[in-house]
Amino acid sequence: MGLLSAGPPVHQSPDPWPVLDRASATYQTITSLSADFVQIVTNPMIGTPDTTRGRLYQMRPSRFAMRFTAPKGDRIVADGRFLWLYTPSTTPGQVIRSRIPEYGTTGPNLIGQFVEQPRERYTAEYVRADSLPGGGGAVDVIRLVPKGHDQPYSEAKIWVGREDALVHRVDIVESSGQERTVILRTIRVNRGVPGRELTFSPPAGVRVVASDSTRE
Repeated sequence: MGLLSAGPPVHQSPDPWPVLDRASATYQTITSLSADFVQIVTNPMIGTPDTTRGRLYQMRPSRFAMRFTAPKGDRIVADGRFLWLYTPSTTPGQVIRSRIPEYGTTGPNLIGQFVEQPRERYTAEYVRADSLPGGGGAVDVIRLVPKGHDQPYSEAKIWVGREDALVHRVDIVESSGQERTVILRTIRVNRGVPGRELTFSPPAGVRVVASDSTRE
């Protein structure tokens, strides 16, 4: 009597939650963070990716900044009270002032929104093990889908370092269909942030355009 073939083994994906739990616990220990960033935005209607770069700063809970070196002079600053969006490369002569967003890609929770209370907020899937370019170490890639419908994106993938449990990259599919990748390098935590990076004073001659929620 011949033996029945068992067929190829079924490989079960690793559990994403130990990775996320560790990333969440590590994030809770961070009071300040700075990193070089590269941001790649792809609009499916246009197709050509737009790449920007610079340095990112965060001081929890509500201060955050992105100082762009390309395009040079552009800045995003959350000063604890308002969010300032200053992009002279595309809209010279004005700065937009709005409330600081709780979620999204232009505020203090750029990283935190993915690792704060992830079990309550997301369904999660382990995608793959990977490595950072330039010998940056091993990472686990996790796919997150928001449980609620109040998020500005439909899904995200995060790259979590195995050694440091920090988020080194996020790939976001925004509700509009636009895709945004933010890659962080030379990450430094709990070393403070220069105060000048987390404040914004409109340059002379620049008009402040206030959203309704910040009119005084």
